[in-house]
Amino acid sequence: MMNQDPFTAIADPNRRHLLEELRRAPQTVNDLAKGLPISRPAVSQHLKALLDSNLVSVTSKGTRRIYAVNTKGFDGMTIWLDQFWS
Repeated sequence: MMNQDPFTAIADPNRRHLLEELRRAPQTVNDLAKGLPISRPAVSQHLKALLDSNLVSVTSKGTRRIYAVNTKGFDGMTIWLDQFWS
């Protein structure tokens, strides 16, 4: 797994939308694709970028892959942002 900069990952508005949806509840690619004007393969590519930046995790349940927000992945971003308000 390649580590991608999380700030680069969230620069894309589609990825921010996916994170907002996953914040509400873990979902499959098909569930997530319903709310976006992009293809299912494009959603998968965006999820891969979020996975590579450790902002999203994935678990398998049977044949389904369930994506969820990985809150620990936001720790570095939070520390960096908090320095501006301390």
